[in-house]
Amino acid sequence: MSAIIIAQKEALQPALDALARGEVVAIPTETVYGLAGDATNGAAIARIFEAKRRPRFNPLIAHVADIAMAERLVVFDEVSRELAMQFWPGPLTLVLPLRSDAGVHPLATAGLETLAVRMPRGFANELIAAFGKPLAAPSANSSGRISATTATHVADDLGARIPLVVDGGATPVGLESTIVKVERGTLQLLRPGGVSAEAISAVAGMPLVRDGSHGIQAPGMMASHYAPRAGMRLDATDIRHGEAWLGFGPEPAPAQAVATLNLSPRADLVEAAANLFAHMQSLDRSGAAGIAVAPIPSTGLGEAINDRLARAAAPRDDPA
Repeated sequence: MSAIIIAQKEALQPALDALARGEVVAIPTETVYGLAGDATNGAAIARIFEAKRRPRFNPLIAHVADIAMAERLVVFDEVSRELAMQFWPGPLTLVLPLRSDAGVHPLATAGLETLAVRMPRGFANELIAAFGKPLAAPSANSSGRISATTATHVADDLGARIPLVVDGGATPVGLESTIVKVERGTLQLLRPGGVSAEAISAVAGMPLVRDGSHGIQAPGMMASHYAPRAGMRLDATDIRHGEAWLGFGPEPAPAQAVATLNLSPRADLVEAAANLFAHMQSLDRSGAAGIAVAPIPSTGLGEAINDRLARAAAPRDDPA
């Protein structure tokens, strides 16, 4: 079996039909492509885990069409509601207490008493509204590997495991959503992403606490994640034999690199975020033994970019 790729403008009804059958569908969002399934259907959630080969202890985000749908799933506090009003639809995920009658299948929450919720833009929002139920939709890639930002990336990775890919072109943000959680009067940054910590802090009126000591509470918190097959070396200022070069800024690439790409020659972090996963995919296919990554500032979206790079470079048990 190989996935059928359908242009977004023609895909709404085929996607709805597949979801109603409990199947999974790869869909574009403004962040990355998601592997969507009915969040209330245990068989659909199991198919997501099976297709991604994802550890069952890693929870999923429930995607909603509007705040009213979110309120049927979770309990909002004042700060989280203000963040939702400001940043939804958009690349912000809120981890909130799960309602007892939410109907979300326990597989999606990985046994937690909280649920990560997000309201996406565009086709994904239209699909959820038409479906009438939340969709669980982790990134449409094999677990731990580079997230997909085009339909081709999805098909190359998961095409033999899923029936349908909706082609909406390249995703504009290119990074997964930022995940935050209000707990005991503090606002915790669980995963940096498409909304900067500074922007969230300004709306919330409080600083974001960065504390990685609480275990996996949301997607994207595993130490090794987003990994290419080639090893990665960060904050590189030189090139080693057999390496490709992932640059940032106007400095020229080392001449001896196996392959070179630049996240943003003008040092624009928004452009760099949008290019990150696609450039990692391309360099990984170059045959390079490793990928050397130029230093990238950690301000604004740079925090999320460096987070993804650090997880991509982390030691991993599976070298494939």
